[in-house]
Amino acid sequence: MIGGSYRGRDLPLPDVLTNPWRGGGFGPSDILPLTDAEGVARLLSSCPRHAETPLHDVAKLAARAGVARVWVKDERGRMGLGSFKALGAAFAIARDAAATGSLDLRQALAGRTYVAASAGNHGLSVAAGARVFGARAVIVLAETVPDAFAERLRDRGAEVVRAGADYERSMAEAERSAADNGWTLLSDSSWEGYAELPLRVMEGYLQLAAEAVAQVPEPPTHILLQAGVGGLAAAVAAHAREAWGDGPRIFVVEPAFAPALAESIRAGALVTADGPVSAMGRLDCKTPSMIALAGLARDADAFVTVTEDEAAAGVAVLAEHGLATTPSGGAGLAALIAGLDMAADARVLAILSEGPEDG
Repeated sequence: MIGGSYRGRDLPLPDVLTNPWRGGGFGPSDILPLTDAEGVARLLSSCPRHAETPLHDVAKLAARAGVARVWVKDERGRMGLGSFKALGAAFAIARDAAATGSLDLRQALAGRTYVAASAGNHGLSVAAGARVFGARAVIVLAETVPDAFAERLRDRGAEVVRAGADYERSMAEAERSAADNGWTLLSDSSWEGYAELPLRVMEGYLQLAAEAVAQVPEPPTHILLQAGVGGLAAAVAAHAREAWGDGPRIFVVEPAFAPALAESIRAGALVTADGPVSAMGRLDCKTPSMIALAGLARDADAFVTVTEDEAAAGVAVLAEHGLATTPSGGAGLAALIAGLDMAADARVLAILSEGPEDG
């Protein structure tokens, strides 16, 4: 942890790792995040629940952080699922449905089963997408995932299976189930030999990025992107570079208990991090996505870790500003609130990626 004084307060500053691979990457994969959001927009235009989410200019939060502007892309209402994840797996399933050429898309995927491990909203997106197009969804949850979330999945028509004490073990069970039953594994992470569907999940997130680019009145100087396996961060970073070039400094924010991307950047190769369970449950992923890591090694300027206390404090401050969320949903902004060093004229873009648990 880097120590120091922040705006007159004697507080530790968030831990920051400068990316030595910026601009080139270190090539753990020859597959990189996509950047063109037009295909996503075309497919989503036929979805009656699709609508642009708002961008808030939060002047009081900017004043508190000592910067010029803070823009918050608010994903809490996305397509009725309460999270940016609505754009991911559901989009990948929609592409599969469209590819069948069926005249009745509501039954285009009848007889097909999608299986996924989830620590949160990815499972809801799989369930929602499968239900719309006539497929079956099986979601594997770790034992630590609350029962209330399992009920939300069942309400969306998914079958819920419990397996293992953590996300990694539930992921292994999802893989096994797919192989044994001939189901389609739909993960938001990627690894050697498994890339096409995760790439399409990440492509869905480009809709969020394209909206933000169109909504901000001027290019940001800094972008804060929270990350678990890294799919959202990599997709937004890739699109931001396409739109604004090298101008913005992009910071990827992870839990201090799960610094999978930071440790991989430090090692110059994909590695699995070690650490206890984090309250930032959606971000508590110990192994990064291969595609996301490749993209972020190229596009991100720095990797930041936030502690459990910093995340909790950030959520409390965001609630004061009318931005209720979870420690995962507000992790990027939590780094700013904790004292991430920026100039007084900084214009910061961040994502509020999900609503509160009781929302």
